[in-house]
Amino acid sequence: MTASALTRPGERDRLPVKLSQIDWRLTALLCVIGGASTAMLYSVAGASWEPWAANHLMRFSFAVLLMIGLALLDLRIWFALAYPFYGVTLLMLLAVEVVGVTVNGAQSWIDLGVTRVQPAEFMKLAVVLALARWYHGATAQEARLHWKLVFPAAMVGLPFLLVAHQPDLGTAMSLALTGAAIMFVAGLSWKIIAPIVIAAVVAIPPYVVFGMHEYQRKRVLTFLDPSADPSGDGYNIIQSKIALGSGGLLGKGYGLGSQSQLEFLPERHTDFIFATVAEEFGFVGSVAILLCYLAIVLTCLRIASLSHSHFARLAALGVTATFAVYLLINGAMVMGLAPVVGVPMPLMSYGGSMMLMLMVGFGLIQAVRVHRYTELPKGSGLI
Repeated sequence: MTASALTRPGERDRLPVKLSQIDWRLTALLCVIGGASTAMLYSVAGASWEPWAANHLMRFSFAVLLMIGLALLDLRIWFALAYPFYGVTLLMLLAVEVVGVTVNGAQSWIDLGVTRVQPAEFMKLAVVLALARWYHGATAQEARLHWKLVFPAAMVGLPFLLVAHQPDLGTAMSLALTGAAIMFVAGLSWKIIAPIVIAAVVAIPPYVVFGMHEYQRKRVLTFLDPSADPSGDGYNIIQSKIALGSGGLLGKGYGLGSQSQLEFLPERHTDFIFATVAEEFGFVGSVAILLCYLAIVLTCLRIASLSHSHFARLAALGVTATFAVYLLINGAMVMGLAPVVGVPMPLMSYGGSMMLMLMVGFGLIQAVRVHRYTELPKGSGLI
């Protein structure tokens, strides 16, 4: 189907045409990551489908079907839902402050009875959509240097403060970095960027000393010197490095990783699952997984560049930035290059809220590709 055919009225709205325009290479790459994750969860459970692998596979299969369904939604629907979705998710974050459930020291979850959800994960997508809609209606001057930038700054800042208060520093960082990436791509002036960067660097030491909770401060100090408390706060990083190094070039073999199988490696099914990959499949296996991640990022960037709509371009770039931030922070954390802040490896780590948020985001990216010729009205930046 040619581009000219797709632009004929009515032709591009046919279901077979829409399905043919889905980027099936991206879908295949996501399935490779999901399949690899299922295999690793099966391995770390001692060659058992329970308690993680079976649930992960069912969730991922549902998420792929959801992504394909969302890809068929017209961009006008995504555009119309941007602000309402942000508002509902913000209310959920506020509800966490009142009725939230505490897990691993952070009051981040809402218990729905049959399951628990983490609103902060969905806020990442909500921020992406809200910022994309605001910038779609903004002029170049308003996006570069204007008092109206207080609106996108508030869209990022308010949920950042709520998530940091839970406290969930890793998710708060992800929100801030994703928002910053969108504002930068949208054309933010260096006259604003430079002072913010300088202020952030200057604020880090006093924040570590006076603003962090005690356990968060210990994580930072442990990152600087893990050997100071090898059996306590430094244990996670030390065991992760041992797992990474012991895999060598080709790894110990599937299901034969001593650090994970003997449960020396903490959180081997969530935050440190990539260390298990390195131990069992070595440098070669680790690089193969990272290349799949790189291919996903590059494919998403290409999809964003093809769209005729500013909203769609920024939304696709925002989801891609969220995915990349997950990847970079978790990779640095596992290798001991960043403090342990509880950021999972995207689609690889076990977890329902994170997977659902990311796959809805990829559904948005697929919708951007399917409806890349759709033009959206400019209108006001706030309505």
